[in-house]
Amino acid sequence: MSVKTLKINGQDIAAEAGKSILQVAKEEGIPIPTLCHLEGVTDVGACRLCLVEIKGINKLLPACVTEIGEGMEVETNTPRLQEYRRMTVELLFAEGNHMCSFCVANNNCELQDAAIEVGMDHTRFDYRFPDRGMDLSHPEFAIDHNRCILCTRCVRVCDEIEGAHVWDVGQRGEQCYIISGLDQPWGEVDACTSCGKCVDACPTGAIFRQGTTTAEKLGDRAKLSFLINAREKQEWTR
Repeated sequence: MSVKTLKINGQDIAAEAGKSILQVAKEEGIPIPTLCHLEGVTDVGACRLCLVEIKGINKLLPACVTEIGEGMEVETNTPRLQEYRRMTVELLFAEGNHMCSFCVANNNCELQDAAIEVGMDHTRFDYRFPDRGMDLSHPEFAIDHNRCILCTRCVRVCDEIEGAHVWDVGQRGEQCYIISGLDQPWGEVDACTSCGKCVDACPTGAIFRQGTTTAEKLGDRAKLSFLINAREKQEWTR
């Protein structure tokens, strides 16, 4: 096993080569905020909340998709990073329609948690109030695009764990949104197994069980962890 030595926040660390900065930081108990990261599925660096500073590199890099290197010196919580992270969360709130007071995920929302962590109590940007819809065509679940932050966790969980490939991202730029099937109503997508993994993976109240009311959504991360471990270790129970 090849080992790399590096510094994170001045702390000397030896870690297995090939790991990401985020993986190593987690192992060492060094907090780095994330939204699109989900244990057991591929990282894509979508939310940009885990940006870090690396000595000798002018631009900020996402910790989840940046591999550690020999002699690397990483800073995870500088004033510059704090400002960027707060701005990122502010933009997420401003570009969507996040009405926390009557959201199904209120008080159990990772976007709310991120706002608290970065110290955001308002946004300096104008709210865009986009015209986004909902899809209630599935008999058990629903998706509210107003609450979606395009983290693509639902896409990756459905692809990599369930293997159903129901979800994808449609359109470009500011018009992007999560689509089911070939942009069909969710209830008409034959590939959907109604497993609910996308519900558990969603960090906000965007995907939820129908009939759930304000603050009632609770993600079952234990189920996802079990499935991920079972897949990685090829240990399945009947």
